[in-house]
Amino acid sequence: MENPFNDEYFMKKALQEAEVAFDKGEIPVGAVIVVKDRIIARAHNLTEMLNDVTAHAEMQAITAAANFLGGKYLKDCTLYVTLEPCQMCAGALYWSQISKIVYGARDEQRGCINLNTKLHPKTTIEGGVLESEASQLMKQFFIEKRNLN
Repeated sequence: MENPFNDEYFMKKALQEAEVAFDKGEIPVGAVIVVKDRIIARAHNLTEMLNDVTAHAEMQAITAAANFLGGKYLKDCTLYVTLEPCQMCAGALYWSQISKIVYGARDEQRGCINLNTKLHPKTTIEGGVLESEASQLMKQFFIEKRNLN
């Protein structure tokens, strides 16, 4: 029997978080952190609500996961995030020593890959999981934002 807990399953959970952000008027990025097929942290962007430029979904998820685990390192954990992490988030992920990052949509302008941001040597990264769903949500957000202004 195939394990139902795969990358798409967890990315759908991250997309649910992105939809919460969307509904709050936040840029729709969602994240979950998983260890042994168990979600230990869920988060979405809160930059507008908290008036804090560092309140990205990844940063919120890192803090929640570290609190859950009782330590600052996220070894053996996987981050599922709907948008490729920016440099700031990639830096925090480096220091957390997270084992794996799985993202949905690319961020061609600010993403860590194009900017050659270093990740921890033991961290693997995989992109494009449910990319069209993540991209569509982001596009819809900015279409609606432009129409309101």
